[in-house]
Amino acid sequence: MGDKVKKVYIGMSADVLHHGHINLLKIGKKLGEITVGLLTDKAILSYKKKSFLSYKQRETVIKSIKYVNKIVPQKTLDYRDNLKKIKPDFVVHGDDWKTGAQKKTREQVLDIIKNWGGKLIEPRYTKKVSSRKIKKFYSLV
Repeated sequence: MGDKVKKVYIGMSADVLHHGHINLLKIGKKLGEITVGLLTDKAILSYKKKSFLSYKQRETVIKSIKYVNKIVPQKTLDYRDNLKKIKPDFVVHGDDWKTGAQKKTREQVLDIIKNWGGKLIEPRYTKKVSSRKIKKFYSLV
């Protein structure tokens, strides 16, 4: 029998998709099958401004990306409920969440995944690009 396919979890809002998101998905795909925890509109509002696209619109975009195997709603900024259900081998997130609004979320992720030997993979944040900067440039905020 072959090795069991590893499970990868990537949480994202994906309001304005850019090459940084695709980089994360490519890295995740090398590790296994990707489940995207797509933040709901309410979850996004808990830490930043209203999303430009609705949840359904963002889900349609993410479903069309070849690296993604599955999408589940992530109803809060807190990943733990989804992580307990999925028990991924890897959680992938850019290293930008070590400080700021998502620092607590990162600590919660590290705490929960150790229960089943999961690993956090934190690629370097893609410089000079963010959904917020793109929206600002195009006066969408």
